[in-house]
Amino acid sequence: MMNAADLNSFFDSRNTIHGLTDEEKLKRLEYLEPIKAFSRATYTSIYVIDYVKQGFEFVSDNPLFLCGNTAEEVLEMGYAFYFKHVPEADLELLLKINSAGFDFYEKLPITERTQYTITYDFHLKNKEGKVILINQKLTPVFLTDTGKIWKAICIISLSSERRSGNVKIYKNGVNKVYNYNLNKGFWEDAEKTSLSKREKEILQLSTRGFTINEIANEIFVSPDTVKFHRRKLFEKLEVTNISEAIVYATNNKLI
Repeated sequence: MMNAADLNSFFDSRNTIHGLTDEEKLKRLEYLEPIKAFSRATYTSIYVIDYVKQGFEFVSDNPLFLCGNTAEEVLEMGYAFYFKHVPEADLELLLKINSAGFDFYEKLPITERTQYTITYDFHLKNKEGKVILINQKLTPVFLTDTGKIWKAICIISLSSERRSGNVKIYKNGVNKVYNYNLNKGFWEDAEKTSLSKREKEILQLSTRGFTINEIANEIFVSPDTVKFHRRKLFEKLEVTNISEAIVYATNNKLI
């Protein structure tokens, strides 16, 4: 049984930061203001990790991540939040992902580390005990001069998957994905799923609430053609409906 004494396990010794130089401190400036503005404008569930303070620096007020708490309460809890609201099995999973993620980042050139995003799924339970599966994307914002992650931004959304895990790393602008094999404990690289122009059109119009007939009118094809492309899309993404397809495509940066 894990307890709060294990909290420091989330802060890998390879990324321990004992102090910052004056030059490193200057990087911060007012970087939180655009993040706060983005969260207000989009109502996205966001939080920022500070690895020096070993806690959270900002938590948005979107309720998806809060589990019935206020943003201020989650900010105060920091990583203790996970011990309170993540089921035991997924807590162990998060620690494994944390270690695997640092293994991966440690092998990257320092100049490229902020170009990578790690994404994975885990369960959260609210105060009433209801459990939801969420997707988290973590991207480094600031590094120290030695390449350690100082601050990272995390974006939370509902998962389109059926189970926790699904650990992947993407590099910005590169058509490749690195999948972490949880059973064997290593990273495997593969080509990122690609969508055709028509599939992207259908997804983008679907996110705007267009029906099949409306999509057909918009792109000058028959409703049966739209249905055909949707079926192919569902097969490609391994989902069962358009809502899951939208979530999957968004979480995996396909649209």
